[in-house]
Amino acid sequence: MENQYTTNNDEIEIDLKEIFGLILGKLWIIFLAGITAGLVFIVVTMLFITPQYESSTKMYVLNKQDTSTLTNSDMQTSLSLTKDYAEMITSRTVLEGVIAQLNLDMTSKELNRKISVGTGTDTRILEISVRDEDPYQASQIANSVRDIAAAHIQSVMNIEAVNVVDTANIPDEKASPSLSKNGIIGGLLGVIIATAIILIVYLTNDTIKSQEDVEKYLQLSVLGTIPLMEMEKKSKRQKKGKGRKR
Repeated sequence: MENQYTTNNDEIEIDLKEIFGLILGKLWIIFLAGITAGLVFIVVTMLFITPQYESSTKMYVLNKQDTSTLTNSDMQTSLSLTKDYAEMITSRTVLEGVIAQLNLDMTSKELNRKISVGTGTDTRILEISVRDEDPYQASQIANSVRDIAAAHIQSVMNIEAVNVVDTANIPDEKASPSLSKNGIIGGLLGVIIATAIILIVYLTNDTIKSQEDVEKYLQLSVLGTIPLMEMEKKSKRQKKGKGRKR
């Protein structure tokens, strides 16, 4: 005799309509989680993140002072060297010079993290931006970096002129952190996490709760239902009430 083996593969069916209804039913929980997480992010930002102020200055690098004799070749050369100038602005020589000039209590690497250099398209104007907890110190560092970098560029690259376009301003508004941005990020994370938890609980819960679940998952028809649990609950409540009255 031949033995016949049949294998049953468990399949998980996901009813998208049911999931959509589940999410709609728990929508208030999702919104509450998003609002709570957003408020938590805002409070953490206000209490634990130090505001940063940004000050910017601009300088213009030119190969020749006499612009009347400036040729197209000189212009193209200046544009191609703009990236070299940007690298020299954050060089160790410039940073150590700024630290010595302003008597800053930080290393050149720490100062470098505060400085960003931007170059526009088809322009020789360099923008130096500095972020610091103190708006006055941010302005002083930006101006000092510009002046020392200008002298360093002229010395190394044999540039005849580095002109100041804008001096560094004293910022009156903080550049970071943004309360609204962090609040939105926290709210979105709260919504995503709450939705994920609801879906995980739903997908991992295989408890048979209703007659429809029996027919759907066990492929069996229900002949009848006995409300035994409700009767037991009522009797227990009555017994507890009598016990309290005694």
